[in-house]
Amino acid sequence: MDGRFYSASEYYKKVFGEKVYRLSLRLGVTCPNRDGTLDSKGCVFCSEGSSHFAESGNNVKAQIENAKRRIQNKTDAKKFIAYFQSYTTTYLPVETLRKAFFESVNAPEIAALSVATRPDCLPGEILNLLSEINEIKPVFVELGLQSSNEKSAEYIRRHYKNCIYENAVKDLNSRGINVITHIIIGLPNETETDVLNTVRFAVKSGTDGIKLQLLHILKGTDLYEDYLRGKVTPLTKSEYCDLVCKCIEIIPENIVIHRITGDAPKNLLAEPKWSADKKSVLNAINRKLKERSITQGCSLKLFNG
Repeated sequence: MDGRFYSASEYYKKVFGEKVYRLSLRLGVTCPNRDGTLDSKGCVFCSEGSSHFAESGNNVKAQIENAKRRIQNKTDAKKFIAYFQSYTTTYLPVETLRKAFFESVNAPEIAALSVATRPDCLPGEILNLLSEINEIKPVFVELGLQSSNEKSAEYIRRHYKNCIYENAVKDLNSRGINVITHIIIGLPNETETDVLNTVRFAVKSGTDGIKLQLLHILKGTDLYEDYLRGKVTPLTKSEYCDLVCKCIEIIPENIVIHRITGDAPKNLLAEPKWSADKKSVLNAINRKLKERSITQGCSLKLFNG
């Protein structure tokens, strides 16, 4: 292991020939963890206002145009990924999804479709739809694993076992659909070993990409209430950066690392407050990667995606 890793920006340039930008979209969907099917409170860390980059509404074309306009005001972007990120995207009737997804990918400037969902919300007809679209333009399915520690999964109210995630990845892999796995770093009572085991589990299960996400404590969530009771201790910046570097070192070079930190709505963010300065976090991680590469006598590529 020479410490190199495959960033999202590098991967997208290889696949699409240029830099692509994600357009955050939403369909007004809920989640089985919120509508009473599995739970009514949502995951312990989830806030109703946390999908702050996605525009509300069901007019997909209008959302795409508005999102493009915002990006093109700052860049010369020409290609985009239609990213349906809010709650559990596939928790809708297949015909509703068919209309929205095809409305997206039929736009010539949309290079790919990305769908965030739960692994227990991928029935056969949805998988067939995603497979059909994948024949037209690349499809990425983002699965919220968060942790392979079943006790942690129970605490965050994930409401599915690890085997459900494994089966979902297998089903998507068999259809040639790219899988991106979300992993949270900093869950209560998790050790470094727990975090690294989750990364290993996702890799072994066949994920194509990984998003590493700091645990954000957002106001109005049950996690926030536990924080106020002293049951949750936020990671320090140094602790988080160390864990990210150790995760990177065990992720194979062919697996794309799509994220090493994340954003949270600043009006909702309670802790860790240092995470609000994303550029500072990225710089700190890159410094640690340099330090570790010198210590270990290897060459590390810095994260720029």
